[in-house]
Amino acid sequence: MGQPSDSERETSVAAILRVAPDLASLSQMTGADLARKHLIVFGVPPRSRNPDFLRKRLAWRIQELAEGGLSDRALARIEELGASALGSRLPSKEGTPRPTGRSRPRAPDRDPRLPLPGSVLARTFHDEEHRVTVLDDGFEYHGQKFRSLSKIACLITGTPWNGFLFFNLTAEENLNGKA
Repeated sequence: MGQPSDSERETSVAAILRVAPDLASLSQMTGADLARKHLIVFGVPPRSRNPDFLRKRLAWRIQELAEGGLSDRALARIEELGASALGSRLPSKEGTPRPTGRSRPRAPDRDPRLPLPGSVLARTFHDEEHRVTVLDDGFEYHGQKFRSLSKIACLITGTPWNGFLFFNLTAEENLNGKA
């Protein structure tokens, strides 16, 4: 980790001077221009049309192409630390994503707002108490199985409702053990 040599410094300065106009032009581009540039630089259309995001992503890639990407040592260290801290995919030196063990983050098994299976949710609506039993894979109401609390709330009220709101379920209540 010594000081860079004069030739290394000159190469770095030359790379910066080479990409400076390209980087400056990004700030003047419209969203459509940025999307076209993304297609040229990455070879695929962008998944996002957010101009700020596209500018940052394009600036990173332009600099990577000019100056080289992360060193093999840095990439090895990132993989060692684990992909979970950085997302499910890491960029390769060529700029195309490469798998890191998991293709996408795993969805949580259960919504944290839901009480444990077997719990009974009760709600009084128009002077009538409605009781719903929480199951492993849905809900039971009047002997029928439902996949959605919202469907049950709609059946009770006759109008569209968010089931969690109708049954007063919030993550904070359930995390504190109050169902």
